[in-house]
Amino acid sequence: MAFQAKKLINDPNDVVTEFIEGLVETYPGLQYLDGFPQVKVVLRADVSGATYNKVAVISGGGSGHEPAHAGFVGEGMLTAAICGDVFASPSVDSILAGIRAVTGPMGALLIVKNYTGDRLNFGLAAEEAKSEGYKVEIVIVGDDCALPPPRGIAGRRGLAGTILVHKVAGAAAAAGLSLADVAAEARHASEMVGTMGVALTVCTLPGQVTSDRLGPGKMELGLGIHGEPGAAVADLQPVDVVVSHVLKQILSPETNYVPITRGNRVVLLINGLGATPAMELMIAAGKAVPRLQLEHGLAVDRVYTGSFMTSLDMAGFSISVMKADQAILQRLDAATKAPHWPVGVDGNRPAAKIPVPMPPCRSTKSDESLSRPQLLNEQGCILEVAIEAAANSVINLKDWLNEWDSKAGDGDCGSTMFRGATAILEDMKKFYPLNDPPETVNEIGSSIRRAMGGTSGIIYDIFCKAAYAQLKGNTKTVVTAKQWKDALEASIAAVSKYGGAIAGYRTMLDALIPALTVLQERLDAEDDPVTAFVLSSEAALAGAESTKHMQAQAGRSSYISGEILASVPDPGAMAAASWYRAAALAVKDKCMAS
Repeated sequence: MAFQAKKLINDPNDVVTEFIEGLVETYPGLQYLDGFPQVKVVLRADVSGATYNKVAVISGGGSGHEPAHAGFVGEGMLTAAICGDVFASPSVDSILAGIRAVTGPMGALLIVKNYTGDRLNFGLAAEEAKSEGYKVEIVIVGDDCALPPPRGIAGRRGLAGTILVHKVAGAAAAAGLSLADVAAEARHASEMVGTMGVALTVCTLPGQVTSDRLGPGKMELGLGIHGEPGAAVADLQPVDVVVSHVLKQILSPETNYVPITRGNRVVLLINGLGATPAMELMIAAGKAVPRLQLEHGLAVDRVYTGSFMTSLDMAGFSISVMKADQAILQRLDAATKAPHWPVGVDGNRPAAKIPVPMPPCRSTKSDESLSRPQLLNEQGCILEVAIEAAANSVINLKDWLNEWDSKAGDGDCGSTMFRGATAILEDMKKFYPLNDPPETVNEIGSSIRRAMGGTSGIIYDIFCKAAYAQLKGNTKTVVTAKQWKDALEASIAAVSKYGGAIAGYRTMLDALIPALTVLQERLDAEDDPVTAFVLSSEAALAGAESTKHMQAQAGRSSYISGEILASVPDPGAMAAASWYRAAALAVKDKCMAS
């Protein structure tokens, strides 16, 4: 039976910023950028991008994995950590702020766990930073060994082995190596490590109820770090049996995920997932070392045991095994002041926060262009009712989206979409130039980028930016039905290009692609544009419903069995179909009334 979890927090929406405030009070070598709540960046207090003469090593991702990533900021490890909301990728603006704050002439290396949202947000931030003149490289870490290949476009998840990559890269940067050499060492380290996790309980997000998915006497094998179901559920076994199974999975010659063979030297990392006592972690470490030595013929040169990359309050642990040579051991042994590696810290306490750096050249729009017109023309009135209906439909669907996503993902799709829809309604009252459709679409993207976060936020931002670029080419003030169709087509193409999904991958595109097809057909047949819009919205709903019968090939749901997915439609597709349908019906009603 699900129940409200007990948490020592205030407002669930403030947990990340309040965590950062406590972190920098605890460790005087750390600071944060004064940009809450949009910008959540922890950085070394002794580094300024303008004068820093070494490669900056930057990582980050969704919060809820503490001490990762902010706890590993310090000399000899990370230069900055970018914190997203709980289990949501940080925004592009936040990542850019971190890059600008600590990157000097030597450049920056971004170490990114292999999740779609992180890849997209860090990737876009890297490209924007390069356009500002910064030298930036990215290393993607995917050390998951729980699931057999292939994993569609999603690939192997980034897990606790990422921490070892942080240490290798940080030590290489501290030694004064070039950006190319630091990136090469980090990339090599990422290819040498494999990880698998085991959970005894599920985690509970702040402000939400505890799931009853995992019953008494059961454990999950091969889970990720965002509360998604594991690869398998099994009866609880003694830790000896669990450790043996996990090590065999990581070192399996069939999957060949890590290039480790008998006679190799390795590093072992036992990682608590948030609610596992140190006693149990030490027991696991004590059982893992002799099994690596005796059963697998490996020399265990280093053992790290503790909580490095957690999943909120989940009980369980993950095991990471990294192939080690003298160069990697030298990097792991190098001195660091990162507080959770763990080492002591010293030095005087500087100011807790510093201003968010601004880009070298910021273009600003006039107040007039970013305000709602006093008088709406016919096109502006129609656009207003369509946006309002679309946003309200998503708001009303929040609980259903969360319920579907709890089975297909991490359970926050409705909450994420709700934040975006609420921001759109609020911003439309003040900022949207509704008589100018292209600029209005662009402002919708800005609202989403600011409020939503996570993979959905960046995907919808890309969607709006592509539509804006297409519509902006129109020199006439009135946008025709064909031009709206072309904008939809451009948006779908952009989402497919950057997100990697196509029709049949169980994503929002499975609602929008059928809608585009019908819209094209009806407009080619010279149907009334409003009728064509309504008919295409019916195709969107049908497409979204059909995702029940699809095996996911993108996002976190690609790690979940088809049997579980068959019970629910894809929440992203249902959200897209809902706002598209609501907009179509609102336009129809508005046109009939006028």
